[in-house]
Amino acid sequence: MQSGFSSFLIVVVFLLSFIGGRTAFAQDTPKNGGDFSKITGPVPPEQKVPAGVILVKGAWSSASDSSTPVPEGGSVVGNTFRDPYFRLDYSLPKDWIEEYKGPPPSDSGRYVLLQLQPSETFKGPARGSILITAQDMFFTPLPAKNAHELVDYETNHLQADYKLELPPSETKISGRPFIFYAYWSPVADLHWYVLATEIRCHEVEMVVTSRDTKLLENLVLQSNQMELPDEASPVGGTGGDDVPVCIKDYASDDHLTNRVDPVFTEHAFNPVPVRIIVDKTGAVKHIHFLSAFPGQSKAITEALKQWKFKPYLLNGKPVEVETGLMFGRSPHVATSTVE
Repeated sequence: MQSGFSSFLIVVVFLLSFIGGRTAFAQDTPKNGGDFSKITGPVPPEQKVPAGVILVKGAWSSASDSSTPVPEGGSVVGNTFRDPYFRLDYSLPKDWIEEYKGPPPSDSGRYVLLQLQPSETFKGPARGSILITAQDMFFTPLPAKNAHELVDYETNHLQADYKLELPPSETKISGRPFIFYAYWSPVADLHWYVLATEIRCHEVEMVVTSRDTKLLENLVLQSNQMELPDEASPVGGTGGDDVPVCIKDYASDDHLTNRVDPVFTEHAFNPVPVRIIVDKTGAVKHIHFLSAFPGQSKAITEALKQWKFKPYLLNGKPVEVETGLMFGRSPHVATSTVE
């Protein structure tokens, strides 16, 4: 890209309901994650749950403790979105609000961290949306090793109704390297500006969408005030320093000295993606379930507490390691190569 506006175009995109060139806007977004299907017949009357009925919780995200930050733990406080896990702070643009929370993480590791829309006081020729998402690189079904490769794959596989406006190019946001690209829908006359980098082995994206390209340019320029960790990089972002080093496939025989497999009494065939943090002694200190039934969480937690790793040394000193494991049935993984 060139200087000026293009010199710091970056952002996050490709989210569950807004994946560039792949889905249209969801009109009636629910207040929280859940069933997004539309009712095509008469709306049934509201019903109360009868007394004495036990509701069984489905697959959901959870963690073994509440003190360790998790990716979906960010929130808007005042006029700033803060996510302690990614060490990301983003000041909301004037007259933009978070009206809805995103759904829970998917079993492929896709998160909706933040979604914003204009408030009633917003003044402009067109409205739009802002999305900040994350894709866990341990569990992505796409053939990509880092955020740069993931962007290359996605832009090379846009649906036919979407056109690439600006090809991926390197830029910087708040002094950190990002990849920027843009695509649009000629039929809907909608434009998507996307900024992507990698933090703690997650591709973090910011996606802004509107018919008004001037609005998109201003929103991208304002994102330059975002606070980001030093590690943020489309080809890096593997933790370290004051957070664990993240290593894919670390839970192997080369690193384990003791392993106990969980026993599922039900729900044995759904994917159960799990992130763990291994402390400096090799013990599992934190377990994060991206999507699991309660019984699965209990069985896996009991098993992982018995696991023991060899201490991981970095520059001769033991450090904490974060890695991912997939229990149950693994989801389909794309096999085509990045073009």
